[in-house]
Amino acid sequence: MKKINNIKLAILSIVIISMVGMGCKKEFLDEYNPSNRTTDSYYSTAVGLESLVISCYPLLRDITQQRFLTTNGTDIFVNSSPGGPYWTASQQNQLVNPLDQYDIRLNASSGELQTLWDLLYREINRCNAVIGRAPTVPDMADSLKNVRMGEAKFLRSLCLFWAVQQWGDVPMPLTETLGGSLAVTKASSKAVYTQMITDLTAAISVLPVTQKDKGRATQGAAKFLLAKIYLTRGWNYNNTLGGTPADFTSALQLCDQIIASGLYPLETNWNNLFPLHNVNPNKETASLASSVTTCNASKEVIFAIQYANPASYNGDQNISNSGGVIGNNMHSQFGGGPAGPAQQARTSAYNRFNGVHQPTIAAFKLFDPTLDTRYNGTFNSITFATASGNLSLATNKPYPQAITLSYVAGDTTAITLPWNKPAQSIADKGVNIPGGTKKYAVMDFKDAMVGFGYIGGNLLTPYIDVMAWGAPMFWKFWQPAVPYGDGFSTYNDPLFRSAEVYLMAAEAVVKGGTGGASTADVYYNKVLDRALGANAGKDPLRSANPANIDDPITNTVSYRATSANINIDMILDETARELMGEGGRWYDLKRTNTLISRGKKYNPWIAFGTSGTSFIADKHYLRPIPQGMLDNSNPRIEQNAGY
Repeated sequence: MKKINNIKLAILSIVIISMVGMGCKKEFLDEYNPSNRTTDSYYSTAVGLESLVISCYPLLRDITQQRFLTTNGTDIFVNSSPGGPYWTASQQNQLVNPLDQYDIRLNASSGELQTLWDLLYREINRCNAVIGRAPTVPDMADSLKNVRMGEAKFLRSLCLFWAVQQWGDVPMPLTETLGGSLAVTKASSKAVYTQMITDLTAAISVLPVTQKDKGRATQGAAKFLLAKIYLTRGWNYNNTLGGTPADFTSALQLCDQIIASGLYPLETNWNNLFPLHNVNPNKETASLASSVTTCNASKEVIFAIQYANPASYNGDQNISNSGGVIGNNMHSQFGGGPAGPAQQARTSAYNRFNGVHQPTIAAFKLFDPTLDTRYNGTFNSITFATASGNLSLATNKPYPQAITLSYVAGDTTAITLPWNKPAQSIADKGVNIPGGTKKYAVMDFKDAMVGFGYIGGNLLTPYIDVMAWGAPMFWKFWQPAVPYGDGFSTYNDPLFRSAEVYLMAAEAVVKGGTGGASTADVYYNKVLDRALGANAGKDPLRSANPANIDDPITNTVSYRATSANINIDMILDETARELMGEGGRWYDLKRTNTLISRGKKYNPWIAFGTSGTSFIADKHYLRPIPQGMLDNSNPRIEQNAGY
């Protein structure tokens, strides 16, 4: 009966709506805009154009937070445990992220690829709107219009650069898309590089050296991007970019101009580039704002994605519902968290380590932990209790003991020793090991990295150490006082900084660039000596075989450059140390044609693949075109080879 009544009610509603519709006058149904303001009319004013330009910046947040595609599956980051290939056969064949294993699951259906594609082309369309509409705005000075168009050309070039590196030949719309069209035409990679160089050359001629609003594109930012584009084109991937050796000289000239300007001096202390934090959260004095005061104001940073300045740049996503704060999530996405004993749950003390980007074994062993200040700046090798708590060793395996440890906030709970300084004796270990004397876990690097049960080369399945800790926390982007959750950091993400300019210059010289102000080793050592601090001039030692967990700690090699030893691999090692986690690693390996060689050498999952068969191949220097683009294009856009 209820069903029949509902049907009658639905019919009655339709009749009433029809009667009302027939009785309405046309004027009542006409759409009326009391302000008479449309999108077209608004963006044809100076105020509207300014808001349109500003709207181009927030999307960079969403784009740069797609780090799976630029960080994992490289020589220094994986999504899963870097010690996995040391496990048992059944554990080795767990489903690891396809961006690490490069197997059949890396295909057009990848959600990460679709998201990045959509974001890049959304940003390109916004930039096209600025470039197309600005010339007709009547109430803005031509000089300012040119600056705003220069910003848009810079941002469009940045997005095209990311797209062409990921996918090769890609659509290159240069005018605003106003209607729906299924027709999609790929532009050749060569044409995309030509357009980017044209746009950036024009942008450099009109962009100011500094901008009143922090975070806007400047002449220095455009020169940096153009230098990177010339450097990439010079490598001329698969002979498709139109590059020549002269591109390396062009890149070198731009790098020298940036350095000579004096606008972007290297920070004296490398750690000043990142949020201020105390290794012991119980002794933290920095607030959310004060922790980023120095790094967000660093002159070394040429261009940064804004999270703290100003409110008008607040973006499209990562908004705290409680505080309305726009958030950088870098502090929560990288590997490692504190040891488990005596920890507060869900607080800002250690916040949240999602661990979607795990450093490889090689990432640690490329450093000299003794001389290089970047090691302790990048990793936190000690963890402290943040609450009172007890820990029983009665269930410890294989060494159960009738011992209960008590902790109070501030007590050390675990230490992971550097790869080159294992414990000297059993007495230096924790009491979880017979003969150990410390009330906290003391992990040798080997045991921490490949699993707590890695003893004598074998994984002991029943090994359960309640005190044990894993690899050091990735600490570089950590910001204290961030509300618990994923995001909400106010650290401005440094997309371009001058340390990379020196390393790009070194690369350009090694590849034949001429006329530079220095030799390749001089550019390189400038960055290295800053990192060494008081040890500048000394020879830092890295592991000679950084991916080999069993390599003797005495088997080391210096990473100071000389005119005789500097080469691309050495520069890539230094780039890894200096820029670890800063979002460009996949592009570095793609550009230098080392994705496969360094991937297999340093990333255990790339080398292991599945069941010991590595799948990475030449086709992986390009990503598959996302399925959504294939399905929504007519005629269907062509997929990249091999997918």
